[in-house]
Amino acid sequence: MSGIIRYDQVDISYNGRRVVQDVSFDLQAGEILGIAGESGSGKSTLLKAAMGLLGKDGLVTRGDIRYLDKNLPDLSERDMRSLCGPEIGMIFQTAGTSFIPIRTIRAQIREMMAAHGHTDKKDVETQAQDLLTKLGFTDPRRILDSYPFELSGGMQQRVGVAAAMLLKPKVLLADEPTSALDVTVQKQVIEEMLLARKLFGTAILLVTHNIGVIKAMADTMLIMKDGQMVEYGDVQEILQHPRTSYTKKLLAAVPKLRR
Repeated sequence: MSGIIRYDQVDISYNGRRVVQDVSFDLQAGEILGIAGESGSGKSTLLKAAMGLLGKDGLVTRGDIRYLDKNLPDLSERDMRSLCGPEIGMIFQTAGTSFIPIRTIRAQIREMMAAHGHTDKKDVETQAQDLLTKLGFTDPRRILDSYPFELSGGMQQRVGVAAAMLLKPKVLLADEPTSALDVTVQKQVIEEMLLARKLFGTAILLVTHNIGVIKAMADTMLIMKDGQMVEYGDVQEILQHPRTSYTKKLLAAVPKLRR
């Protein structure tokens, strides 16, 4: 069965040097797929390729990255903008960098929603406050009135999750969303992303070096090494019965899993 997002024999290169080779997987509606591997394994590059964020030196040189019936690398910048938000959302490692520091959260959320046809300010305000409340904020109006620099890193990340979910995207791409956070805030962000799936049926493609996060969230798992797939399948099956020596070493390096 074809997934809502499908990578089919994808190669990706920077300046003519291949950094990802022959990657294929499906992400089904409502599924959470965790991509793990050491630094430089190509896991974040896979997400950037889907969003057209490889920069002028990066290129998908082979294969397709399909969202439903659309091959994302073939889309124009204008077509990608129409997809980003209501169809495909993204959470970056440091959500604070995606906010403009001199404008309030409220103003930026209004602008984002208006760009996709949601121009009723009162309705947008209500939706934003409701979602922030569901995601654990007890004072959503104060959060909306705040400038990004007035919020802690953890709060910025949680607001980033809320902003990504306001348009109820079918797919959420999350690039190391918890790596810059302390353990307590990591737990909050994980719970909020799981709540997003529960509320909206969102499929999540999660990139992380933290096997514990994948264990807590994911249904399926992909292990990457040197730009290539090492293992792909049910997360519990891979964690309990790793097939390759690399996966065994990767899991052995996580004390909590080893115990």
